[in-house]
Amino acid sequence: MRLHLLSLLLLLPAFPIEADVPMLRGLSRSQLLQYRTSDGRIQRVTRPEEWEKRRQEAVTALQSIAGKLPGPEQRVALSMRIEEEVDCGGYVRRLISYASMAGQGARVPAYLCVPKTALAGQPAPAVLCLHPTDHKIGHKVVVGLGGTPHRQYAAELAERGYVTLAPSYPLLAEYQPDLKALGFSSGTMKAIWDNLRGLDLLESLPEVRKQAGFGAIGHSLGGHNAIFTAVFEPRIKVVISSCGFDSLLDYYGGNLKGWVQERYMLKMGDFLGSPQDVPFDYYELIAALAPRRVYVNAPLKDSNFRWDSVDRIVAAAAPVFKLLGADGALTVRHPDCDHDFPDAERFEAYEVIRQVLGEP
Repeated sequence: MRLHLLSLLLLLPAFPIEADVPMLRGLSRSQLLQYRTSDGRIQRVTRPEEWEKRRQEAVTALQSIAGKLPGPEQRVALSMRIEEEVDCGGYVRRLISYASMAGQGARVPAYLCVPKTALAGQPAPAVLCLHPTDHKIGHKVVVGLGGTPHRQYAAELAERGYVTLAPSYPLLAEYQPDLKALGFSSGTMKAIWDNLRGLDLLESLPEVRKQAGFGAIGHSLGGHNAIFTAVFEPRIKVVISSCGFDSLLDYYGGNLKGWVQERYMLKMGDFLGSPQDVPFDYYELIAALAPRRVYVNAPLKDSNFRWDSVDRIVAAAAPVFKLLGADGALTVRHPDCDHDFPDAERFEAYEVIRQVLGEP
């Protein structure tokens, strides 16, 4: 059963305390149409260029925890290698690797699924498919090679005619890069950079139709990986996040311990016991995706991320989408299940991708 968003909001407290806690930077967490002027005054956003100042401040805040995004000088030749190729009926699945930057261990393993129609000369839109946490098989789960059901979105999109790229997430399964040696302070930023280089790879392929931009889809770890990546990458025009976020104030009651791992953001450890002091939150990050199309799957029984927190974030971000002429571009669904990406929501997400990127 799926409940309408308005019905769910009526169940929430009229003035949720969590949403009213200000950012450490002095800006409201929930009143996103605020920005800081050059002389430090807080004013109300009335024009897109004023929102851009708030957006850039949020991006800087994220980098203060995840580390800085590498500069363009790090964009070395991709040097793609095909390690394995499998005929999957309507598409070909290739296990590849590509160089995301210079240095030992900088090659990223990924699955590239290419529809046979694209191989025959009809280029297709492409989607970045980011996998959930899986210590044993990593990115294999999204191409249907085992693991938890309802995660095979890279394979299902390829079957529908899309080119899909599923890079492995750092420090999961067989992908174990030395982050410090490569200059990264977090697995989060390494993943973002790997994903950006993955889009560079897709742009280089004759089988990919690039005019409408790209999509990004992910569940759980992949859900926030898609958000983080799209915040830095305007080539991504549609973002699908399943079970990927809630406010840092609400995550396990404000206990950020789960984020304090090398493959995520070790610097989150500075804020154990004080989640309100983390310089960024998903309120700003979801708004930072505007005016692009965003689809969120937030199950009612998800034990990782609270659906009501997601609703507060969506409600706070809506005025930003409206300001940028994208009223209605932000959609949230609440299936009555646990931490899952059920068929109905997954297939609806594919339709959203089709609406933005076009028919394959």
